[in-house]
Parts: sequence; structure tokens; C-alpha cells
Amino acid sequence: MHDFLQSKNMEIEQLYTPLWQTLLPALVALVTVRWFYFKILRIAKAKNLVDSPDARKLQTEPVPVMGGIAVFFGVVCGVLVGSMLVDATCLLPAVLGMVVLLYFGAMDDIVGMSQLSRLVAETLVIIGLIFASGKCVDSLHGLWGINQLSWWMAVPLTVFACVGVINAMNMIDGVNGLSSGLCLTCAGLFGVVFLRQGDIANAMLAFAMMAALVPFLLHNVFGKSSRMFIGDAGTMIMGALMSWFMITLLSADGATIDNRLNPVALALAILALPVFDTLRVMMQRLLHGISPFRADKTHLHHAFIEVGMSHSITALSEIMIDALIVLCWFIAYRLGASVDAQFYIVFATAILFVWGTYALLWFGSKDNAWGRWLRTIMPHTHLGHTPWWLKIQAYMDAPETATPLTQRFRKQKFNQAENKK
Repeated sequence: MHDFLQSKNMEIEQLYTPLWQTLLPALVALVTVRWFYFKILRIAKAKNLVDSPDARKLQTEPVPVMGGIAVFFGVVCGVLVGSMLVDATCLLPAVLGMVVLLYFGAMDDIVGMSQLSRLVAETLVIIGLIFASGKCVDSLHGLWGINQLSWWMAVPLTVFACVGVINAMNMIDGVNGLSSGLCLTCAGLFGVVFLRQGDIANAMLAFAMMAALVPFLLHNVFGKSSRMFIGDAGTMIMGALMSWFMITLLSADGATIDNRLNPVALALAILALPVFDTLRVMMQRLLHGISPFRADKTHLHHAFIEVGMSHSITALSEIMIDALIVLCWFIAYRLGASVDAQFYIVFATAILFVWGTYALLWFGSKDNAWGRWLRTIMPHTHLGHTPWWLKIQAYMDAPETATPLTQRFRKQKFNQAENKK
């Protein structure tokens, strides 16, 4: 009897200890961002660190753009607390890489940087991650019969893939809640995978990022005077973190849940929407003879907005598309699909749901029966005038609405609008 109770206690300890080691840092990250958010918002307003509208942007007035700093501060505080509970030294390269890209992203938000400078910075950071951690995408885990890759092949492949992921996360940042909501979803999925693998340190980091994005996402979607964009600083650290998770998952010495699971297909499924949307946009630009890095209005979220969908429902729709692709992979995995078949299913469903949705919306933007039907239902997606939405908005804006700084900021925006007239 004593041995039975002891074994049960050990099982309970094995179950709950990893949960505390991941949930406590996540709670710290959430509370920290909630506390720090309005402080960084007031600094952004006082120093006029705003994203001003132009021909390709969807907002109609200047919005503070330092949200990435608040999110990063929350993640670091969460990891600091988590490092007291679990050995987190393996996360040092990831955190330092985020610091470097936060700096470059903040510089881009404040004074602007060339695309070449951004690419060089991203490349150097990824190379630093590889050699500091000793990890890279050096195995395809049985895909096409390939396992170990030489570092002569693995390092360029990792740099190319990770720089692509960072830029994909940056390029989808176009409507309220999209990039932060999608990163929150991806971080949560990676966190579950690492928790199943027994990689508590990376699970802790993933859930800390997920929790840190929650207060920002709520203000970004529901707030008015409290709204703040995450900026290039935020999208670059999110892209760096997604890249780190991809490297960790696909490295040859990474833990596996079982041999039937294809980590390449899983990572591609989690990041499918930003990756495949960016691929389509770049190919479309190249076919028209323009630079693939030239900003335009051809992303999937632009197509949703073109047919009249609201920002919040656009963000929710794209997150659901990404989740649907992950679900298709999971069903294939659970039904015993081979390693190759899992990859092909993810690739096909990503083409179908990401590219196919864009094609349907593009066709709907024309003067035809499909387009007219879309325009009759899309006004119902605009919820900003509904009583429940306004109540949430008032709650989110409450600490900020009465401050003299906010009143001055509103007056400044009014004067800018008058000068444009």
C-alpha cells in the first residue's frame, strides 16, 4: 500500500511540476505586460513615436508603434522567473537574438532602415543563433528518406528558412490583431509540442510569449485611445522566436514524440499561413517584374479588407485558416500517414486554404454575383458599434482616457488632419 501511494505521488508530481514550471512564467509575463503597457504607450505618445497612415496602410490616423517593447519586456521577466524553476541556459542564444532584433526593429520604427540593412541584421542574428546554440535544421527526420544533413548544407538552409520566417511575420502585420494573434497561436502550439517532448525550457519560453501577447492583443483589437501597434520591433522578435522554435524542433538532436511524427510537416503546418502568403506575394511581384520586397496591397488580409471584412474578423479568419491546416496535419498523423504523406498533406492544404482563399476573395472583389453576395454579408463583421464591444473598449481604454497626455495627443492628431485638408 505504501509503495502504491508513493508511486501515485510520483506520477502526480511528474504531471504537475512541468505545468507549474511553464504556467508561472506565463502568468508573470502576462501581468508584467499588463502593468508596463500604459507606461510605454505614454512614452510613445509623448515622443510622437507613431505609425502614420499612407497609401498602402489601412489605418486612417497615427497610432503609437512601440508595442513590441512591452511584449519583449514581459517575455524576459517571465523567462527570468522561469529560470529559477528550471535550467534555462539553453535559451540564452534565443533571448540575445531577440535583443538584437528588437534594437534593429525599434530603429526601423523610429527612423527607418533599408531592406538590405534588415536582411543583413537578420542573417547575422540567425548565424549567431546557430553557432551559439550548436543547433540548426540539420535533419529532415526521414522526409524523402533523408535524415542527417551536413552542416555545409544545413547552415545555409537554416539561414534561408529563418530569415524567410522573420520577414513573413513582418509582412503579415497589416490589420489589428493579426500578427500578434497568429504568433500567440503559433507559440501556444509550439509550447504544447515542447511540453510533450519534455523540453520544459522551450515550452516555458513559448508560453511566456503567448501570455505576453494577450494584453497587447486585447488593446490592439478592442482599444481606441489605448491601441498601440507592435511595430517592426515586435514582428522581428516574434519572427526570431518562431525561427528558434523551428530550429529546436528540426535539429538532429531534438527530442521526438514518436517516430511516426514528421517534425518538418508539423513546423510547416504551424507557420503555414505567414509562409505561404508571403511566398504567393513574392512570386506575384516577381511575375510583374518588381522587387519581391516592395510593399503593396496584395496580402491575404488586404483581400479580406477589399471585400469589406472588418479588421478583427479578418485576423480571426486567418488564424482559423492556420489552425485548420494544423488540424489537417494532426488528423493525417493520427490516421497513420507516412512521414512523406504528412508533408504533402500540409503543403496541399496550405495551398488550398491560403492561396485558394485569396483567389476566392480576389474574384469576389470584382463586379459579379459572388462579389455582390460578399458585400451584403461583410457589413455584419463590423462590430465596433455594438454595445458589448463598446463596453470592452471602455474597459481597455479606462486607464488612458482621462490623462492630459492623451488629450494632447488627440489634439495633435486633429491638427494633423486639418493641415492635410
